Amino acid sequence: MEVAFIPDYLMPESLSLPVAVFLLASSTITSMITASLGAGGGVLLLVLMATWMPPAAIIPVHGMIQLGSNVGRAALTWRHVDWRVIAAFAPGVLIGAALGAWLLVNLPAHIWQLTIALFVLYLCWGPALPKGAFGAPGVFLASALTSFVSLFVGATGPLVAAFIKQIHADRFKTVATFATAMTLQHAPKALVFGMAGFVFLEWLPFILAMIACGFAGTWLGLHVLNSLSNRRFSLIFNIVLTALAVRLLWQASVSSGWW
Repeated sequence: MEVAFIPDYLMPESLSLPVAVFLLASSTITSMITASLGAGGGVLLLVLMATWMPPAAIIPVHGMIQLGSNVGRAALTWRHVDWRVIAAFAPGVLIGAALGAWLLVNLPAHIWQLTIALFVLYLCWGPALPKGAFGAPGVFLASALTSFVSLFVGATGPLVAAFIKQIHADRFKTVATFATAMTLQHAPKALVFGMAGFVFLEWLPFILAMIACGFAGTWLGLHVLNSLSNRRFSLIFNIVLTALAVRLLWQASVSSGWW
């Protein structure tokens, strides 16, 4: 007789028990990756969720899980958050989300993917941007654009991470400020997708369970982060972001029919 150690009410009807267990474990591992390496976990979790979840639920549910995971990471690292960056980032989130909610955008997905990937690669390995680009106007513009695009692609985290990394060399400031920025960027998604007709109630217990598992992963990942030097973290961070950018380039080539 099968023993269901996860109550039925925690799982949406469209998920089987093995898949739910796998995704809960994945939430722990991917949160640990993001907390220790700075980025990568959210996109990896998105890929895994897209394999088994209904297409209409992927981006809304992933957005809420990432909101909870980033809240946890920001709470554990709040002393390192650069609040000046966040003060400039917050208004851009509101503008970008509002535009995304009301404007009909027919631009093909591969255009967004290609643009994000090239910007990430430039920010990681190209010449440094002028210092003025990282002032309040530059942060506001980056926030508005990435918040707008995230409603259609759901893969702007690497671009935000690469941008914030240009501002701070300290690994804890990078992780903490990135977590807080992504908390703000994911927050409007509940309202936007709710207005669009997505019913979160069916998925709420599962989302909360995924967030709880993610918090455990964040706690473990921050211990790993503490053992890294800023120089090693910067190198690993660039490598992770480059891998994510290459994945976006591959997605763009496939979705556009280039091969």
